[in-house]
Amino acid sequence: MQFELVQADITTLNVDAIVNAANNSLLGGGGVDGAIHRAAGPQLLVHCRQLQGCATGQAVITPGFDLPADWIIHTVGPIWQGGSAGEPALLASCYSSCLRICEEHQLASVAFPAISTGVYGYPTPAACKVALSTLRNTNSQSLNKVILCCFDADTLHCYQQLL
Repeated sequence: MQFELVQADITTLNVDAIVNAANNSLLGGGGVDGAIHRAAGPQLLVHCRQLQGCATGQAVITPGFDLPADWIIHTVGPIWQGGSAGEPALLASCYSSCLRICEEHQLASVAFPAISTGVYGYPTPAACKVALSTLRNTNSQSLNKVILCCFDADTLHCYQQLL
């Protein structure tokens, strides 16, 4: 798997799938979740209502609708509670669940945001370490490219230091 690091709006990336850092309801929210729902169009909300939510650490897939990406993989990251409530394992499970879906759908490229680092309060350096560790320790038969899509320069800098 090749890793690519970019600072961009994830909704503009031309990849097989983008990952949405969603909430448990899957019905949209703030940050990247709201941006993806707005860019994908109203069909996404209609589709997500049928899914009836997603558990923390798990992932589900929907069509990309109006996005350049064919698919959206929605995952629910943990809310940071100081690190002693299983947050690292739940965050790693988010990445693993998304990668499993990529394999099941034979996707060649996927873009991840920094899951849980926004309103869920996960410290960015710690979240980036979990993300890279999980991604590096996964063997994929289908994925050729994993894009780590950073919304801001601070996240980009964290990943640059780790890579």
